[in-house]
Amino acid sequence: MRVGVIGLGVMGRPMAANLMRAGFPVAVYARRAASAASLVADGATACESPAALAARCDAVITMVTADADVEQVLFGPGGAAEGLVPGALVIDHSTISPSTVRACAARLAGQSVQMLDAPVSGGEAGAIAGSLSIMAGGDADAFERARPLLEAVGRTLVHVGDSGAGQVAKAANQLAICVTLQGMAEAFCLAGAHGVDPQVLLDSLRGGATASRMLEVMGPKMASGDTRAGVESRLHWKDLRIVLEAARRSGIALPGAAIATQTFSALQKAGGERLDSSAILGIVRRY
Repeated sequence: MRVGVIGLGVMGRPMAANLMRAGFPVAVYARRAASAASLVADGATACESPAALAARCDAVITMVTADADVEQVLFGPGGAAEGLVPGALVIDHSTISPSTVRACAARLAGQSVQMLDAPVSGGEAGAIAGSLSIMAGGDADAFERARPLLEAVGRTLVHVGDSGAGQVAKAANQLAICVTLQGMAEAFCLAGAHGVDPQVLLDSLRGGATASRMLEVMGPKMASGDTRAGVESRLHWKDLRIVLEAARRSGIALPGAAIATQTFSALQKAGGERLDSSAILGIVRRY
C-alpha cells in the first residue's frame, strides 16, 4: 500500500518514520520543507502539494492541529481531495470536532473515498516508539483496510463505531486528562498553602489510590515547577473546546470540563500557550 503523510510535526514525523520502517512506500507533504528533510533523506518522496501526494497514494494520512487545518489540506486549493481516486482511503489522526470529521467523511464519500477518524493518545514518546493508542471511527471495512498502517504506528487499536466516534472517544480521553490535571493542580495548591513540600506530597500520592500514569508524567513537573512543554497547553485548551462543543450538541452539562476550560483559558491569556499543561498550577494558585 502506497501511503502519504500530511503534517510532519512532533507526532506526524515519527509516525511517518515508523510506516517506512514497516516497509510502506511513503510520500510526505509539509508546509516547511525542513520538516520533511530527515524523512526524505531516509527514502520518503516529497510532494509539492496535498493533491500531488494523494494522486500517487492508496492511503492518505493527515496529522495536523485543528479542524480548519484538516479542511484546508483536504479541500482547500491543491488539497488532497483533488488528487484522490475512487477507492482511496483517508485516515485522519488529528484531534478535531466529531461534527467536522463527519462532514469531511460525507464529502469524501461523494468521491467514493472512505475516511477514518483515528485520533491517537500517547504523545511524542508513543509516536516515536510506535506504541500509540488509536481510537477509530468509520466503516468497519475501512478500519480493516487501515489495520496494517495503524499497526505500524500504534499498539492499541480500537474501532469505536461509525464516523466521528473516534473523535468522541478522543474527546472523552482529553476530558479525563484535563479534569485530572485540574484536580492535581488544586491538590498541589492546597498542600502548598499549608506549607507541605510539593515533592513530599508527590511521594505520598504515589503510594496511594491517586497513583496513575498522569501523576507520574505531570506530578514531577508540578512539584518542581518545570513548565517546559511536553504537551503545549494550547493543545489541551483546543481539546477542551471540542469537548464543550460536543456536550452542547448533545445537550449535556460537564461542569468539570467547564472549570478546566476556564483555567486553561486563563493560562492562554497569561501568555502560557506554549508552556506545558502543568503550568495551570500557576493559574490555580492565583484564584
